[in-house]
Parts: sequence; structure tokens; C-alpha cells
Amino acid sequence: MIKLGYKLMSEEHGPKDLVRNLVLAEQAGFDLAAISDHFSPWVEEQGHAPLAWSVLGALAQATSRIGLMTAVTCPIMRYHPAIIAQGAATIALLSDDRFTLGLGAGERLNEHVAGQGWPGAGERHERLSEAIDIIQGLLTGELTNYRGQHFQLDQARLYDRPDRKPPVVMAAGGPQAARLAARKTDGLVVTEPKPELVEAFRSAGGSGPRYAEVSMCWAPSEEEARKTAHHYFRWAVTGWPVQAELPNTLGFAAATKHVTPEIVAQQVTCGPSAEVHLEAIGKFIEAGYDHIILTQVGPRQGEFIAFFERSLAPALRRR
Repeated sequence: MIKLGYKLMSEEHGPKDLVRNLVLAEQAGFDLAAISDHFSPWVEEQGHAPLAWSVLGALAQATSRIGLMTAVTCPIMRYHPAIIAQGAATIALLSDDRFTLGLGAGERLNEHVAGQGWPGAGERHERLSEAIDIIQGLLTGELTNYRGQHFQLDQARLYDRPDRKPPVVMAAGGPQAARLAARKTDGLVVTEPKPELVEAFRSAGGSGPRYAEVSMCWAPSEEEARKTAHHYFRWAVTGWPVQAELPNTLGFAAATKHVTPEIVAQQVTCGPSAEVHLEAIGKFIEAGYDHIILTQVGPRQGEFIAFFERSLAPALRRR
């Protein structure tokens, strides 16, 4: 059965609004909610970047049923993996085992703030692999010391740890990363409807949930939705090779200077039509993804959640 998720965009909303939005999402019947974990927004117009872990603590107390997850946290520079393991264990306890830890290799936008530069893609994936080993080992209680090429752990132990290890899932943009997710984590996270990533994940032994983020912009008119999507989400059309390397909002402003609302609308479904959004969601389901996380771009969160409950959820739950 398809699970339906709501994306909490911490780049577009302050901490109190994120909590209020999640309460509405739980009431509307969403199965889970995923929060982004960034130090900076991509573009100035978004205007927010609260600490995801503080917000998660509030989310755990404000809700009682809906699943929670990070989508995704980068544990390779800004955070030491031991701190992420501690945070995941704490949120799992606060939420009564409703938390899933989503991990990824990160973006320069957020990680360079630690003052350690920004390594190439090869080193980033080496760091992520080591970080996953540390996090998984601490969450199971089986690891206290670690000496890797990039990370060390010295007599570490999580004193507050749930009896059941929180699931750990990993974001992947290509088959190699999808196979790593299968070998070292409990699930896969993607942002494109690529069946080859599911195939790579399964071929390497992956059998856990397959999460996909689907971006959309509901508004009373398609024209308004396109303008809103362009205003807040034009950064997304740069593509991952560019997105991972730009250091700040000025870089994204320059990279998207000539991006039009029409270009953004090719990537983000826009308008009031349920059929248009359902078609986009259907591509991910057909590609093999079973946890669909919906990202509503812009400020109309309450109206989108009502639209989901009224028009999207009934159609998707029949699939």
C-alpha cells in the first residue's frame, strides 16, 4: 500500500509555522512527514532555515500518529555522525518510535559553514559511507570506537536509545548510491521517477521502503501557481551537479537569473487540477516508489492540505 507524506520545507517556513502545518497534515490523514535539514535557504525569497532537530522535538510533542523523518540530513561535515545518532535516538524516544533518519551526501550550501572546505564527490561519498557505519552502530549499541579515513569515534555510547533502532534511509541520485543505500541502510530516497534506482537498490539486496519527493504548487489558478513556483523553487532546475556545488543564495540567484516560470513549471506541476498533480505522482508510483512525499511550494500550505484531503488522498489510496 502506498504511504503518503507531507514535506516540511524549513527553507520556506519558520519553526512555529512548520509545527502548525504538521498538525494540519496529521489531521488531514498524511501517513508521514519529512523535514529538510539545511543551514541556509537556496534563494533569499525563501527566507528561513531553522534548526531541523529543534523543530523535530516540537513536532514529536505536537502530534501523536504521523511518522517523522529527515529528508535529508548530511552527516559528513556540519554534523559529526555521533551527534546525528544521538539526535535520531532522542527524536525516536520523544515520538514513540515514529522517526526515520534520512541521510545524504549534502550540498556545499550548508556544509561549507563549518569552515572545512567542500570536498569532491568521491570523498563526500566516502565520508557518507563511514558516517552511516557510525550512526548504525551507535543506534544498535554495537559500536563504541571507530577509526576511519575521515571519522573517528572514541568510547561513544547513547544512553537514551529506543529498544527498536530507528530506520535509517539514504538519498540516491544514481545507481551506485542506490546500491550503497541497499547495503548499508534500511531504505531509499529519491527526487526523480527513475525506475533504474529501484532496480539498483533491489539488485544489491535492498528490500526496505522507497521514498520519493514530488514537488507541486497548488493555487486557485495555474498562472498564480507558476509565479509562486518560480519565486520560491527556481533553484531546483539547476540540477544536482550544480546544486551540490553552489555556496550561497547569491550563487543560486546568478544560476537562475534567466529561469522563467515556464521552465520551472516543467519540473513542478502547477495549478488547481488534481489530475495534473496525480499524473506526476503516478510516474513515481509506476517507477516503484511506495512512500510518496508531497512538497507544496509556497505559502498556501493550509489550502494545499485541504486539497490533499479532498482530492488527492482519495484517488491515491485507491491505487
